[in-house]
Amino acid sequence: MVESPNTLTPGGIYEEYQNGVSYNYNIDLYDKVRRNENFFIGNQWEGVDAPDLDKPVFNVLKRVCNLFISQIVSDDITASASTFTNKPGSEEAMAVVGREIERAIEYSRVKQKNREVLRNACVDGDGCVYAYFDSAAKTGQLARGLIGLEVIDNTNVIFSNTATPDVQAQGHIILVLRRKLDEAIAEARCNGVPEDEIARLRPDTESDLDDLRDDCVTVLIRFWKEQDRVYCAKSTRDVFIKPPFDTGLTLYPVAYMNWERIKNSYHGQAAITELLPNQIFINKCYAMGMDYVKKLAFPKLIYDKNRFPNGFSNKIGEAIKIEGNVNDAIATAFKMPDMSGAVMELVEKTMLYTKEYMGATDASLGNVRADNASAIIALQKASGAPLELVRQTFYQFVEDYVRIFVDMMRAYYGVREVSGADGARTLFDFGTLKDYDMDLNVNVGASAYWSEIMQVQTADNLFLRGIIKDPELYLNSIPDAYIRNKQKIIQSLREEAGTQSAGAAV
Repeated sequence: MVESPNTLTPGGIYEEYQNGVSYNYNIDLYDKVRRNENFFIGNQWEGVDAPDLDKPVFNVLKRVCNLFISQIVSDDITASASTFTNKPGSEEAMAVVGREIERAIEYSRVKQKNREVLRNACVDGDGCVYAYFDSAAKTGQLARGLIGLEVIDNTNVIFSNTATPDVQAQGHIILVLRRKLDEAIAEARCNGVPEDEIARLRPDTESDLDDLRDDCVTVLIRFWKEQDRVYCAKSTRDVFIKPPFDTGLTLYPVAYMNWERIKNSYHGQAAITELLPNQIFINKCYAMGMDYVKKLAFPKLIYDKNRFPNGFSNKIGEAIKIEGNVNDAIATAFKMPDMSGAVMELVEKTMLYTKEYMGATDASLGNVRADNASAIIALQKASGAPLELVRQTFYQFVEDYVRIFVDMMRAYYGVREVSGADGARTLFDFGTLKDYDMDLNVNVGASAYWSEIMQVQTADNLFLRGIIKDPELYLNSIPDAYIRNKQKIIQSLREEAGTQSAGAAV
C-alpha cells in the first residue's frame, strides 16, 4: 500500500515498530541473541547458583566462529561498472564510478565493518548495514559529502514483510537507533521542527536495546517507497526528528544477510544456537570433574581418635602424643576410587563432534601435524566447502551495498572534480548516472585478488610477445593499484611522443 507523507504520524510509526517487536518476541529473538552473545564472549555460567563449584569455560563455539569469519571475510574488495549502451563518454563515466566506489569503501571503513557484520551473522543470525550520506565530510574541493556505513543489530531492524529477507521487496523498513537526547534535540532543531514539538522530547527506556543510561531516546528511521522513490521519516514515539521527505534514492539504503536461511522469516539461524547444549554439557562435566579431583583425588588419613585425644597433626617434624603402644597400627591412608575415564572421553568426543558438525575439522583449526602438506591442503579445502553457501551470501550482501553506493552518488554527489583518463582534473555530473543502464560487477575475496593478478600476467605476456606494442595501452591494461602515479607515467609518455613527432617534422 502506498503511504502518504501527509498521513504519517510518529504514533503510527511507533505502532509499526511495536508490531515488529511483538514478532521478534514471538520467535524468541531477543533471548536467543542475548544468550548467544553471552556464550560467545565466555559468559556461559550466568544465572547458575553454585557458589562452591568452580565454573570453567572451554569456549569451543568462539574458536569455531572466529575460524568461520576468518575463512569468509577478506580485505580484497574491488568493484567495476560497465554499461549496456555505447553512449559517448560511457567508458569514462564508468571509470569514474569505479574510482568513487573505492573511495567510499575506504571512507566507510568497509573492510572492518564486513568483519563486524559477519561476526553478528554468525553469532546472532543476521548481519545488517545502513548506508547514509555524510553531507559534512570534506572531499578536498568545494563539493562536500561522502557515503558512510553503520552496522545495525538484527534486533534493531523491522521489516514490514516478516516472511522474506529481501530488502528491496519490503513495503517499509524501520531502523531502531539509540541517541543521546541532546543530539536528538539538536538534529530536530536543524530540521526545522517547531520548538513546542522539541519540548516534548523525553528520555525513554527500551530494555530490548540493553541500554542502561537514562539520557537516551529511541529514534525510529522509517523508509518506504512511492513510485520507485524512497521516502524517509525520522521520529521518536511522539515527535518527528525529521518530517517525511523524498530521499532521491531508488534503493533502500539497507543491506541485509542471514547466516542460515529460515523459511518464512526474515531472521536467520546463527551458527551456534543449536549447539549451546553441547557447550553447557562440556562446561558442566569439567566443573564436576574438577570438584571431584579437589575433594577426592588425594588420599584421606584415617586414625583412632581414642589414641589421639588431642587430634592428629600432619605437620612436618611435629611430635605426636598418643596413648598406648606406638607400634600398633593407629592410622592409615584411604584412597577413593578414581573417577571413571569414560567421563573425560565423552567430553572430548563431545568437543570433537561439536566442531566437526559445525564444519571445523582439525586440519582447518591447525591441529594436524604437517607430515603430508598436500593432504593437509586438500583437507583444508574440503573443510571450507560447508561455508561456501554462507560465503556466496556474504558476497551478494557486499554487492547490494555497493549498488546502494552508486545510487547515493547519483542522488547526492552532484557536480564534482574527478580525475580523467589522462590524469587531468575535470568536472563530472554524477546526476547523469541515471542515463546509463549499468551492469555492476563486484568482485570480493580471493577472486578479486586472483582476477587482478591474472589481468597483470596477461598484459605482461601480450606486451612481451609484441601483440601489445603501445606502452600507453599496456599501462591502461594494468589495475591502478599496481603502478604508482600511473597517469603521470602515461602523460610523460605522451609528452615524449609529442616531442619526438615535433623533432621529426623539423
